[in-house]
Amino acid sequence: MNLNQVTIPSLDLIKSVEFYQTLGLKLLVDSIPRYARFVCPDGDATFSIHLVEKLPTGEGVTVYFECENIDEEYNRLVGEGMEFTLSPTDQTWLWREARLKDPDGNNIILFYGGENRVNPPWRIN
Repeated sequence: MNLNQVTIPSLDLIKSVEFYQTLGLKLLVDSIPRYARFVCPDGDATFSIHLVEKLPTGEGVTVYFECENIDEEYNRLVGEGMEFTLSPTDQTWLWREARLKDPDGNNIILFYGGENRVNPPWRIN
């Protein structure tokens, strides 16, 4: 089994598509204003957004995008005007993370986990 895609809700696909294209995702399906799907620039995973009338309540959705050069990517995105809630920070779970929110308030985490992404020292054998 392999994860194909994750779909998240949006109130405004035009703003969301622009946001995710700035992140570096490549638009694959354009059915705006109701649906859009992207392919990640590395690998073949896809990511989509769909129009909703109301966003879910609570903490909402959190999506992690892995990138090796997180500090460079952070600087590029800050230069594009994106505002982060956390600049690149080494976490106790051995990942380096930067955090921001998309136009709908979904939590977006850019991270680099390297070998620790699937093989942390505390992994169950």
